[in-house]
Amino acid sequence: MTGTPARTLLLWCPDWPVLAAEIVDGVPATGPVAVLHANRVVACSERARAEGVRRGLRKREAQGRCPQLTVVDYDPGRDARAFEPVVAAVEELVAGVEVVRPGACAVAARGPSRYLGGEEAAAERIIEHVAQSCLVESQVGIADGVFAAGLAARSGRVVPPGGTPEFLAGLPVEALGRSALADLLRRLGVRSLGDFAALPAGDVLARFGFDGALAHRLAAGRDHRPLAVRQPPADLTVTAEQDEPIDRVDVAAFVARALAEQLHERLAGHGLACTRLGIEAVTEHGQELHRVWRHDGLLTAAAIADRVRWQLDGWLSGSSGRTGARPARPTAGIIRLRLIPDGVIAQAGLQAGLWGETGEERERAHRALSRVQGILGPEAVVTAVLGGGRSPADQVRLVPWGDERLPTRPGPAPLPGEPIARPDPAPLPGAPIARPGRALLSGESIASGGGRAVSAGRPADHSAGGVPPWPGRLPAPAPAVVLPSPLAATVHDAAGEAVVISARLAVSAPPARLVVGTGRPAEIVGWVGPWPVDERWWAPAEARRRARFQVCLADGTALLLAVEGGQWLVEAIYD
Repeated sequence: MTGTPARTLLLWCPDWPVLAAEIVDGVPATGPVAVLHANRVVACSERARAEGVRRGLRKREAQGRCPQLTVVDYDPGRDARAFEPVVAAVEELVAGVEVVRPGACAVAARGPSRYLGGEEAAAERIIEHVAQSCLVESQVGIADGVFAAGLAARSGRVVPPGGTPEFLAGLPVEALGRSALADLLRRLGVRSLGDFAALPAGDVLARFGFDGALAHRLAAGRDHRPLAVRQPPADLTVTAEQDEPIDRVDVAAFVARALAEQLHERLAGHGLACTRLGIEAVTEHGQELHRVWRHDGLLTAAAIADRVRWQLDGWLSGSSGRTGARPARPTAGIIRLRLIPDGVIAQAGLQAGLWGETGEERERAHRALSRVQGILGPEAVVTAVLGGGRSPADQVRLVPWGDERLPTRPGPAPLPGEPIARPDPAPLPGAPIARPGRALLSGESIASGGGRAVSAGRPADHSAGGVPPWPGRLPAPAPAVVLPSPLAATVHDAAGEAVVISARLAVSAPPARLVVGTGRPAEIVGWVGPWPVDERWWAPAEARRRARFQVCLADGTALLLAVEGGQWLVEAIYD
């Protein structure tokens, strides 16, 4: 391990987790944004840094410094997917790219500098190409070794050959990226990489171990790690050009079958199988059509052909045009058809069910629902996904059939098969604010704290695995029916006066009668609450404050009520 490290060109995209959240999730990176992992900030936008937000801050402290802060959960998969087009853009100019991490990639500087007219010219050309191709700002650093090139990229600097040790000597020890080692070196009086590099290598190995010895080599500019060159992904897309435009479904089905076989053979040649299929069509008049199909298993050649045929049938029959804003069918026949394996996995077969195959009935149902989607669009068939949230409506997300069943909010969801007990017909004596934890459900006890404010603690919950629930979430059981739009209601006490809730959550009188809309009054025989929720109080435009009650009527109906801005609402119905 002697000699000079190889000249390395490293491209770095500042605040990449924030930019990835904007690219994938649409979070505006120009505003104050922070990406959190384990309740600490791992990246933030420039606007957030101007407000005092820094890496390592806890969520509460970051929001205290910037009340308008938009918080995004850290997702390394999202960062990697968003960075793939940037790497592909770099590979259009140079070969042998290594992805150091999402947001940074490196190449050997020798080749680009030769055919692009020097190192500085190569850096400018790559930055310009990435900006034009991906609309992403980036910086390039060139130095001897990947470590020094990464530090040079922070300031967009080209370190001359042989000048890397001098460049590193003036940097603080925190540049090593090892917080524990940097803290220990600081306490020992070693404050810069030059001071650390001046220590004897044997003493560093004996005192700090192997990782410390590796950091010592990096600080001295002796980074001899070779680049792990990335292999560009194979082009798996298949295309069929038609001399005569296709305007009949039977002809389209014949083309779809041949193209599906070609795609399946190409995937099999790489040991891959398709789970998400993109279908693109171009008409004779230049109209472009696109649809993505998802599947919870592996798409066989026959399954690919079926989906292409269904989609072409939906386009050519004109049934997918459900609005008058666009033509009901293409303006001309299809002259080009492309199949894009948008999601692939290693071909390892499917795990059979406990009692054998997954069943023909399930496959027939899946084919029927997919056929409906091909005619009416993916949003025509949806399924419910449970997730986190404070109200029953927040915990359910409708996703198109075949899409990934991922919740929009993290956190435990109510148990799907949890039994719903009958409410206690006897009303609670006295004001419920004095006993916020009294259970409404017969035979069940809601732990004390159910009626506390959000800032006072978390209410008890019966979520699986003992994972703490969302603060302010209603206790189990969950309601059976969640109304798409809450119904306006009025609640009166025994004297006929309207029941009001004070700012301190004091109930003016026990609820006695409920009127939903223009219906007849119903007697309330049992009730419990309030459960308050004060959401996003730091953002006035998004702030929401409400209190929720569970009530039981004389006919046995149990309802979830909410009062917000002085208005009573019926949100859900218990079974």
